[in-house]
Amino acid sequence: MSSPPANSTAPKYRAFTLQTYRQVPQLNALSDEEKFAIDVVGHVLPFRINNYVIEQLIDWENVPNDPIYRLTVPQRGMLKPAHFNAMAKLLRNGASAEQIRQTANAIRLQLNPHPAGQLEYNVPTVNGIKLTGVQHKYRETLLFFPSQGQTCHAYCTFCFRWPQFVGMDELKFAMKETELLIAYIRQHPEVTDILFTGGDPMIMRSSALASYIEPLLAIDHIHTIRIGTKALSYYPYRFTDDNDADDLMRLFEKVSESGKHLAIMAHFNHHQELRTPALEQAVARIRNTGAQIRTQSPLMRHINDDPQVWSTMWRRQVDLGMIPYYMFLARDTGAQHYFAVPMVKAWQIFREAYQQVSGICRTVRGPSASATPGKIQVLGVTEIHGKKVIALRFLQGRNPDWVHRPFFAEYDEHATWVDELVPAFGEERFFFEEEEMSVAI
Repeated sequence: MSSPPANSTAPKYRAFTLQTYRQVPQLNALSDEEKFAIDVVGHVLPFRINNYVIEQLIDWENVPNDPIYRLTVPQRGMLKPAHFNAMAKLLRNGASAEQIRQTANAIRLQLNPHPAGQLEYNVPTVNGIKLTGVQHKYRETLLFFPSQGQTCHAYCTFCFRWPQFVGMDELKFAMKETELLIAYIRQHPEVTDILFTGGDPMIMRSSALASYIEPLLAIDHIHTIRIGTKALSYYPYRFTDDNDADDLMRLFEKVSESGKHLAIMAHFNHHQELRTPALEQAVARIRNTGAQIRTQSPLMRHINDDPQVWSTMWRRQVDLGMIPYYMFLARDTGAQHYFAVPMVKAWQIFREAYQQVSGICRTVRGPSASATPGKIQVLGVTEIHGKKVIALRFLQGRNPDWVHRPFFAEYDEHATWVDELVPAFGEERFFFEEEEMSVAI
């Protein structure tokens, strides 16, 4: 295990929410109109930011155009005008907390809080008990939402898991019962990969995380343990300076020494997140445990819809020893109308960025939509028998037989999501649509 950095200068961690953000000098210096927009949007979508993001990631000379500012601070356009005006009217008129809560919840339910069939098709049962903190969409991979990891060091304004943070318990995934998780896994030997997600599992203490992970080390058919996290970007001191950071590194080493593959699925949305000494130290320390770091991000308007941003980010990640993994499309939930990039344009951005990097960066896959039937990659625009079409394929599917099967959609330069596409060549439905619900786990 590598040593933590000497003479640590890590600042004391402080998080700020809708109720406390005016304590931040940089945010309190915003105009009254900008602060009111934060208040309005923050009553519907979650808002949390910390001092590391404020002091080391945001370029305050570039606000409001700074990408990390837009990534973390609510903007007026993140609510549709009717929703914004409804909440703004309540706040201006001094409405009661209950009125505000009811209106916020009504708006939230119109924002597709659980896309891709998460509640309908992905939640399994064991011994007659519904595992509300587990999703089993793909045969080999199980997603687990530990109950102690259902928050984050800061919230991304695009986050498709936003229902985890808004106080509507009926929209949350979370589970405490490790015994039920282990029982389900033992009954399903086809499961080879476990993905800890949230929220952010790295918000948990190391001992709590160990209580979930260590029982998995004795299950032979588990080969890979993944941990999805934004902590490397939003609070890299978690891996170096926290009072149990050494325990965390020992846990990572234990997983590697057991023969399991440990993959840290790190979320980076812009190369600005990759430039601090704290980030460099955290990455080096994790890699010294035997864990690999794979990186992923959605493609988002206002933040990273520029091929130069992606090529710079991928090169920097490889320089640090990380593996570029996925470019996603903005999911059809929350503020998708604000962030979404049309699928054709997303492919053009991906292609141009891909052309700018060497083969060592080309481990990345995308642009990919994590839709109800599976992960669908936009392969590009082509012409068949004189007809312009969009070519796609499954990278992962509810039915494993769908994987890597190409299919075609009518050319549509405005479509931002799979369900907006129309099958090409006069077909009534895509090949997977008739099977989709019958094969869901």
